[in-house]
Amino acid sequence: MLTREELPECPVATTVRLIGNKWKLLIIRNLFRSGTQRFRDFVKTIPGISKKVLTDNLRALEEDGLIEREIFAEVPPRVEYSLSPLGKSLKPILDAMSEWGAEYKSYVLLGS
Repeated sequence: MLTREELPECPVATTVRLIGNKWKLLIIRNLFRSGTQRFRDFVKTIPGISKKVLTDNLRALEEDGLIEREIFAEVPPRVEYSLSPLGKSLKPILDAMSEWGAEYKSYVLLGS
């Protein structure tokens, strides 16, 4: 979680700091679609992400309170990731990004 000293002055900068890379956005998108996912599910559904980058981004999202990790006492251990209540509050932002992206794609495909 960001400390008071690390919080940017601008609210937009704060949001970008928390979810502003493509990997975090795709992880969050996947969790909105499926509810929960395991590590291997992310690897399969996010083309181009390395295991190290995925691990780093999952840890960062968890530290920032946007996702939750549940470990099941099984052999081998099973770990599932889901959005926290705070993470779920990002839905309007992702919905707006999705809508804007679809409109932009139409704009490009229709030749302006």
